[in-house]
Amino acid sequence: MNKQILIDNLNGDLAGELGAIIQYLTYAAKVTGPYRPQLAQFFLAEVADEQLHAQFLANKIVSLGGEPTTTPRPVPTAHTNREMLEAVLAAERQATADYIQRARQADELGEKGLAVQLEDMVRDESGHAEETERMLRDWPL
Repeated sequence: MNKQILIDNLNGDLAGELGAIIQYLTYAAKVTGPYRPQLAQFFLAEVADEQLHAQFLANKIVSLGGEPTTTPRPVPTAHTNREMLEAVLAAERQATADYIQRARQADELGEKGLAVQLEDMVRDESGHAEETERMLRDWPL
């Protein structure tokens, strides 16, 4: 593990956060049915957290000597509310796993502040995943 690998991995995380912002904005516009107002609000409320994560990552990449990506991860196509929630859950679980790994990598390189911040982001993303899991628990197929 070296600093360039960490920068590259953080750029992958940044691409994920940029994709999440697009995903939440798009899904908020696409939700339908009797729970549309609540689901749209749920999706839009997540944008602020993802934006803060993206800004932190971009700043950290620059401070480490890298160039932040401007290319988001692709957003999964989803046609129903359930498909949207399932795609969000998959993305949040992926982000949680990525940040757990990235915190370990930062710690290995002696980047203690980064490791702590990434652990806070693990908490945020796992909380988003848990809330989405609860929504899906009784969602009709």
